[in-house]
Amino acid sequence: MKIGALDIAAAGTTAIAGILHLIMAPNSLGGNVNTGILFLVGGIAQVFWVVPMIKRWAMPWYAVGIAGTAVLVLIWVITRLPENPITGRAGRIGEMAIAVEALQIAYIAIAAVIIAINRRKQTRQKMA
Repeated sequence: MKIGALDIAAAGTTAIAGILHLIMAPNSLGGNVNTGILFLVGGIAQVFWVVPMIKRWAMPWYAVGIAGTAVLVLIWVITRLPENPITGRAGRIGEMAIAVEALQIAYIAIAAVIIAINRRKQTRQKMA
């Protein structure tokens, strides 16, 4: 299968978000180990997720990528709320966080479009 612009965009958004998480991990490990581990594990997973996007692995990989990224976005949203159940206080909203969240949301949207396009192609092939 030929790699398309959407595949490259999905790979790029998850790669950059992952790299930014990895950049933030060392600073967080010194102050909040749990956050540092989340950034480290999330960053590694997001950088790895470039492979299924570029190689165009089966659609379940896209769905898992969407779900995992949505969990990261949800954790970020929850931890920005005052008196939240995770940290008990509202976290800071910095420039790096906004960039990461924008990239993650873009990844979710792009991967969802890829899934929709592939489903439409499969439906057309079945009808032909």
